[in-house]
Amino acid sequence: MKSSCLLAISTIVLFTINCQAQSKQDSLDIKQAALDYIESQHNAKPEQFERSAHPRMVKRTFWTDKKTNKEYLRETFTDAMVLLAETYNQKGDKFPENPKKEIVILDIFQKTASVKLIADDWIDYMHIVKLNGKWQIVNVLWQFNDSNDH
Repeated sequence: MKSSCLLAISTIVLFTINCQAQSKQDSLDIKQAALDYIESQHNAKPEQFERSAHPRMVKRTFWTDKKTNKEYLRETFTDAMVLLAETYNQKGDKFPENPKKEIVILDIFQKTASVKLIADDWIDYMHIVKLNGKWQIVNVLWQFNDSNDH
């Protein structure tokens, strides 16, 4: 009796895991969205950023007001990031020759994923969603490696 119950529970658990498992292609597509996000700045290619981000993406960080020394939340939106990708590294002097771009998928559950991007001077935590078959970044929370730089 005991082994029958364990077998039934094991079967239910395995069935649940298999129903929620992501494909290898999902993992590759999630990583590609994060790569397009950072490489768009490396390569000064706004179309690469647009491929990675949902039009309503919001990027946030904390910042310090130099006059009051108070911290506040600073937000950037997709349109500003597209412009940044186009202009920030036009001369090719903003990043090292081989920039760091380590991508760690923290979690995937059905159509949502959490990702950590470790770049040269900062980290980004991203929420990525699968809409109409395409993985797109919807939220980014980032900070410099040295939080005093904010």
